[in-house]
Amino acid sequence: MFEIDLKKYKKYDKPGPRYTSYPTAPQFNEKFTQEDYIDEIVKTNYGNNLPDLSLYFHLPYCDTLCFFCGCNMLITRNRDRIKEYIKYVQKEIDLLRTYLLPDRKVAQHHWGGGTPTHLNPDEIDLLASYINKSFEFKESASGGSENSCEIDPRELTKAHLEALKNSGFNRISMGVQDFNDKVQKAINRIQPEDITRQAVEWVRELGYQSINLDLIYGLPFQTAKSFADTVDKIIDISPDRIALFNYAHVPWLKKHMALIHQEDLPIPEVKLEILKSSIEQLTDAGYVFIGMDHFAKPDDELSIALKEKKLYRNFQGYSTNAGTDLYALGITSISQLKNIYAQNYKTEKEYYKSLDDEIIPTAKGYKLSEDDHIRREVIMRLMCDFELDFKSLEEKFHINFKDYFARGLNSGEGGLREMQNDELVELSDDGIKVKDMGRLLIRNIAMNFDGYIERKEDKAKYSRTV
Repeated sequence: MFEIDLKKYKKYDKPGPRYTSYPTAPQFNEKFTQEDYIDEIVKTNYGNNLPDLSLYFHLPYCDTLCFFCGCNMLITRNRDRIKEYIKYVQKEIDLLRTYLLPDRKVAQHHWGGGTPTHLNPDEIDLLASYINKSFEFKESASGGSENSCEIDPRELTKAHLEALKNSGFNRISMGVQDFNDKVQKAINRIQPEDITRQAVEWVRELGYQSINLDLIYGLPFQTAKSFADTVDKIIDISPDRIALFNYAHVPWLKKHMALIHQEDLPIPEVKLEILKSSIEQLTDAGYVFIGMDHFAKPDDELSIALKEKKLYRNFQGYSTNAGTDLYALGITSISQLKNIYAQNYKTEKEYYKSLDDEIIPTAKGYKLSEDDHIRREVIMRLMCDFELDFKSLEEKFHINFKDYFARGLNSGEGGLREMQNDELVELSDDGIKVKDMGRLLIRNIAMNFDGYIERKEDKAKYSRTV
């Protein structure tokens, strides 16, 4: 049984990053240029054992607005607008290919949104065919590439899934959020259980390797009992992976979230009870708690990677593809190479103009310092392994860990010493181990090693950790 002390857990409720990157996106700036990005791309093409490629394509369009959505999305039913966007993504592919060695292979390929399946089957085939002829993908004999796509069952046909499968996709992820009718109405996402089950049935019938379902707790009108009913139905559907996200109510960042009334959201005590009950249900059903917000069946690659300490985390969340160079295409998308992050323009107009001028559409980014590299590794290992070995980090970075992180290790209220007293972590002379309840507060634990927070240089407004 996964034990959660709700009183202890609640005391750590404060804003904090989700650490899909370090430094986090608010640190990106316009001083970083297209030239900086190109220089780093070129550097990645030299040397032995070049890293594989991870490709992310941002397809921002949706049919309707979900009030809870924190993604960068655009509402449209204009097919000409979508076709124009595809044309420009193809231009970006062509431009990127001029800087990459042709024999570098793709190990991971993901379409996110928005709603990628807002593209019709012909548009899916058009874009996927262009990607497949522009890049070389790892073959199944060497493990094969992981090709995943996010879908929305509300406008999905079997033809969409057939087009994706025929294009090489082997994994599907789908948002459910909550099956309760009252909750669905409040968030403007009417998704009956039967169409979700139909989509899963099609995915399995077509032979996809894996399916992930997303849930969100903390939405309006949710109760511990109502959400437990949803979780029971998800367990019955039996997806390979489940993501259980904490709803981040940030109307100052996403204005449409103001359409969700604050007074309709569950109070913190109820929200915590929902989380506690959901973890117990999922782990009792045999799912492995990967950490923070992910669950997987024991034979899933994520569970195996967690056990073997090969788990990785990037802008798509937890992954098994560590060490790849992530190239992200489309508006707002963020690329991650060894020493930099580069984010594309956020509007179609700016994105199109840059590509018409044959310029990589980088709007801003960040060059990592040596300190950033050290802290990124520490935070990554905490988020993925849930433990730190001081000696291995000292050998890798030629530091004295306790001296380098003296402030973080000895921080006061809300810090590691208090966390040890609250049985969230176990501190020793050799390292740190995160205990079961500490996994739920891994963001708080990681914040002790965040240099921007330590130096009070991070002024961003984040969602709350609980």
